[in-house]
Amino acid sequence: MPVTAPEPIEFSVGVEGMTCASCVNRVERFLRKAEGVASANVNLATERATVLVDPAVAGRAEVEAAIEAAGYDVRPERRHETGALTLDDADPDADLRAREMRELGVKALVSVVIALAIMALMLWPDLLGLPMTELNWLLLVPATFVQFWAGGVFLRASVRQARHRTVSMDTLVALGTMAAWGYSTAVTLAPSLVTDAGIEPMTYFDSSAMIIGLILAGRWMEARAKARASGAVAALVGLGARTARRVEGGTEIDVPVEDVHPGDLVRVRPGEKVPVDGVVVSGSSSVDESMLTGEPLPASRTAGDTVIGATVNGSGTLVVRATHVGRDAVLGQIVRMVREAQGTKAPIQRVADRVIDWFVPLVIALAAVTFAAWWLIGPEPLLTNALVSAISVLIIACPCAMGLATPTAVMVGTGRAADAGVLIRGGEALEAAGEIDVVVFDKTGTLTAGKPGLGAVRPLNGFAADEVVALAASAERGSEHPLASAIVSEAEGRGLALAEATDFEAVTGRGVRARVDGREVLVGNAGFLSAKGVDVTGLPPADPRTPATTVLVAVEGTAAGALDISDAIKPGAQEAVAELRGHGVEVHLLSGDSLATARAVAAAVGIEHVTAEVLPADKSAHIERLQAQGRRVAMVGDGINDAPALARADVGIAIGTGTDIALEASDITLVGGDPRLVGTAVRVSRGTLRVIRQNLGWAFGYNVILIPVAMGLLYPFFGLRLDPILAAAAMAFSSVSVVLNSLRLRRMPVSPGSAEDW
Repeated sequence: MPVTAPEPIEFSVGVEGMTCASCVNRVERFLRKAEGVASANVNLATERATVLVDPAVAGRAEVEAAIEAAGYDVRPERRHETGALTLDDADPDADLRAREMRELGVKALVSVVIALAIMALMLWPDLLGLPMTELNWLLLVPATFVQFWAGGVFLRASVRQARHRTVSMDTLVALGTMAAWGYSTAVTLAPSLVTDAGIEPMTYFDSSAMIIGLILAGRWMEARAKARASGAVAALVGLGARTARRVEGGTEIDVPVEDVHPGDLVRVRPGEKVPVDGVVVSGSSSVDESMLTGEPLPASRTAGDTVIGATVNGSGTLVVRATHVGRDAVLGQIVRMVREAQGTKAPIQRVADRVIDWFVPLVIALAAVTFAAWWLIGPEPLLTNALVSAISVLIIACPCAMGLATPTAVMVGTGRAADAGVLIRGGEALEAAGEIDVVVFDKTGTLTAGKPGLGAVRPLNGFAADEVVALAASAERGSEHPLASAIVSEAEGRGLALAEATDFEAVTGRGVRARVDGREVLVGNAGFLSAKGVDVTGLPPADPRTPATTVLVAVEGTAAGALDISDAIKPGAQEAVAELRGHGVEVHLLSGDSLATARAVAAAVGIEHVTAEVLPADKSAHIERLQAQGRRVAMVGDGINDAPALARADVGIAIGTGTDIALEASDITLVGGDPRLVGTAVRVSRGTLRVIRQNLGWAFGYNVILIPVAMGLLYPFFGLRLDPILAAAAMAFSSVSVVLNSLRLRRMPVSPGSAEDW
């Protein structure tokens, strides 16, 4: 027997020590070079690496070894003892992040306080009545403490990176602060080095301490902002119930939700959250599903219906048999999907990635050039001016902002979309959705309810209406098509006796043939019956104003009648189309139904471009034709029979409802099935792309403008130089500003039908 190769597996690993985009690029390079690693994506905002590996060649140990070879540490993984959905699912590194944030805050505060004290003594030396040479000895101790205690994080990282022949932002900070501290220490220990040249023994202990304090304060603010950016996942986890009332025999007991297992019965009282995904065994109620689906109206639920965990029960009492719990439930899948999406990068980040590889070495080279220029042609004191200017260049550069520009916006954007029930699979899908100019809708289950019902029955050639329905239902009982279900349901509702069908044959997209009571019965569209030699020209016409699908019935080669099956248009479908057109998106309807029915639905919702009578296999070709015209196409379907078209489209958008939600089937999933959420997906994607471009523009513009200023560009014209302390403040502000700009996405309106005025 042939041996089947194992499927690639994907997992994420926390990475410690990354501070800028150059760190991200280095870790990715080492991971991609590791044997068995198919792909690797490292995210600075989440500080995690997501890898796809061949399990026959590599596993977690090999991935961790590659990260350590790059010069970084691996975060210890939290082990889940149960299958319950907890806050660890939102952010498994939350505790470590909180501890690191506290350490950053303490070190930043102590450094700034000491720096201010040093600054005060240097500005007003008469406070202690000491000459500068003696005052420097006094300042050496606290400045050294700050340099190696608080600034040790930069020193250790830069030394580790030097061992691996690489550089990062830590290298820039370490070089700049050590230059200021080293010069000041030399002047303190041997003041004659400068006094013999007629230069006052001024030190820069305040600069080195303040630079460290400000950069650490910036990282602290950045960490707080990133925690807010990932708060959407924690909010999703918080939706779930914490306890459940389990029914055991004749008793009921309150237990933690993690103690409920598939097959258990739970009672949900009025006003309580449904603790698990399951099927209603008894009782009836209305359930508010808006927290997951965005649908404002409660849904009626009775015996046999499915319910979703985290939704809120209304006024009735339900007994539910659990089918999925914890991480296996819909909420758990959504949390996992959003977390995975937040860990990805949008393709637009490649612009920054190409720059980052040479950014830090270039900054070091520019600092060296700056030092030499001020030393050779600058004003007196040459050494002081050269040193201060070079330090400013090292400190002002900020590759952090470039690394945070995309992932923070993707984190907030995908989280904000999830609030409305729009699940975006990652940065690539988000960027593609923001660039689409054509949306193609399937009809059944997308713009219509997907629950067709039999309307008018038009018998022919002496057949009675009930006879036509009974024959069609008998033939269709072997079919799983929604139209067949509508015919069978109508026959059962009329109390008609159905015969056993034999020799059943289904022709996809056309109809079925079966033998009922010894007679050949054909049920399908006009083309199907005509191909079988049935004359269909004498059928009475359907009402052209009704968007109904006509199913024809023939018995022994003779037309017996027509069945009009209508599918109600979904509430909000017209509004969805109008919003997309308002965004400048062209809307198409693509259906396997008859042209008359498709046109009637299109007219009802406002779609001008209609293609009908298309087989499922041909829908993909239609998408391809649009793409050949240079269009960026999104396909909206149910994720099952539209799978080829969803895969072919630039963005596949699956309509998902209830526990059958197709989280893995498409680029974007709309929980609950409201077609207006397509507009929400476009709006969020475009808004996020706009913020990413703003972030990248700021990150590049900041460095392009301020690095020359730090080098001394303004000095010949205005006599202005950039103080290293101001450079440190500007660098810290650059990173924080990118994250804060991304956080603006949290205010974006995402409810269905919201205007794009944001």
